[in-house]
Amino acid sequence: MTHWSGVSVVVPVYQSMWTLPELVERIDLTLAALGDYEIILVDDGSADDTWGTVSKLSIQWPRVTGLRLGRNYGQHNALVAGLRAASMPVTVTVDDDLQNPPEEIPKLVNTLLRNNLDVVYGVPENVAQPLSRRLAGRMIRGALRRGLGVDSAPDVSSFRAFHTTNRDAFARDLGSNVSLDALLTWGGARYESVTVRHDPRTIGTSNYTVSKLLRFAIDTTTGYSSAPLQAASILGLVTASFGLGILFFVVGRLAITGESVPGFPFLAASIAIFSGVQLLTLGIFGEYLARMHFRVMGKPTYVVRETTSDQVNPG
Repeated sequence: MTHWSGVSVVVPVYQSMWTLPELVERIDLTLAALGDYEIILVDDGSADDTWGTVSKLSIQWPRVTGLRLGRNYGQHNALVAGLRAASMPVTVTVDDDLQNPPEEIPKLVNTLLRNNLDVVYGVPENVAQPLSRRLAGRMIRGALRRGLGVDSAPDVSSFRAFHTTNRDAFARDLGSNVSLDALLTWGGARYESVTVRHDPRTIGTSNYTVSKLLRFAIDTTTGYSSAPLQAASILGLVTASFGLGILFFVVGRLAITGESVPGFPFLAASIAIFSGVQLLTLGIFGEYLARMHFRVMGKPTYVVRETTSDQVNPG
């Protein structure tokens, strides 16, 4: 067993008042005998009584700390808030739906410390999710690997362990759209994944729809990579070459046979191709301009409304 010097377990929570008590109890049963640890529950603007549950758990379990954000900022924004509040050398992120078994945390941490890695991801051996969710998740992981250069990890997931000092690479304000996996690439390059158990969800439904996952993939690639711009340049070069080929074909046929290329469909198809490429390229440029616009606006990554320590020590 690798020597543990302390683990911060960060859990972004949203509408999860019924799963948190079991989650905290299982984390305690798993980590209490292994070393020092803390649990940071970040309430991402839940509309139900999730914050009340977090407050009760912080009283019942001294190692639990709660942060309540001012509104719903998103899972990765909540993760950044929790990471910045972490005080242990190693941080582990766990979902709040009990699909990431807390009993697998030691496997992630031991792999991280034993192999001297920067980040370790827990990859499910059997994913208990609908096909559409699995396909969308695969698209996001592909975007991270190809667009951000995270090639050394076979896979990424929301169940991860990493050195808390990695946060030093993104200490400044990050704006409103963030991806923790992209940010972690700023401070390290040694990645690995291990197979972990993935339990089916028994309470509630996922807040991540396929459209939200696709939107997140777009935000991640345009927010942290120039790959879409490079793809637009290549696409423009290909279509320009295609257009030049059409020009040579039309002029060559006219010079050799004295006949022009007949048919409205040929002309309409050519116009449609070039127009589509132009609109796609403009859309990619627009995504980057939007990122710049929101950064100039200075929208915060998150705002902490209150913490459980404020309730214990008011004023």
